[in-house]
Amino acid sequence: MSLPDIISDIKAIVLDVDGVLTDGRIGYGGGSPREIKFFDVRDGQGIRLAMRAGIRVGILSGRSSQANRVRAKELGLSFLYEGCLDKLSGWEKLLEEQGLEPSECMYIGDDVVDMPPMRRAGFPVTVADAPPELDTVAVLRTKHSGGRGAVREAIEILLKGQGKWDSVLEKYML
Repeated sequence: MSLPDIISDIKAIVLDVDGVLTDGRIGYGGGSPREIKFFDVRDGQGIRLAMRAGIRVGILSGRSSQANRVRAKELGLSFLYEGCLDKLSGWEKLLEEQGLEPSECMYIGDDVVDMPPMRRAGFPVTVADAPPELDTVAVLRTKHSGGRGAVREAIEILLKGQGKWDSVLEKYML
């Protein structure tokens, strides 16, 4: 199946957080362990563009984190599944609760724990700095690293492939 054929059916984007929406580093500070993460604003804008195009976007993360919840709320994400140490179980729960088929999902992961849902996703994507093992399941490896625009890059490819890119940019082109 060609990339345009794969992309045409995608209705949802499922994102890992650490190493995908962030560069994978986690900092602690400010008293009782407060977690600090850094998110790329271009990834956030890409997520908003995808949602404007009618694509649901959400998180499937192995970690539970206040930072994840704040970012999800700030972006108005469609769903948030945290603490999913078994990513496959989390994936299956997400699909059932969101009424999605695996073929309708783009999944972006960065490490071996993401391989089970990536094997099942319609459009599995990995980030530039992911281990080479992910190439066995990913259809696309981004040029940008996790937390450094990889999500935006993958969303642009998706929206352009679906013919939605120009329409979501119209309001900025006036």
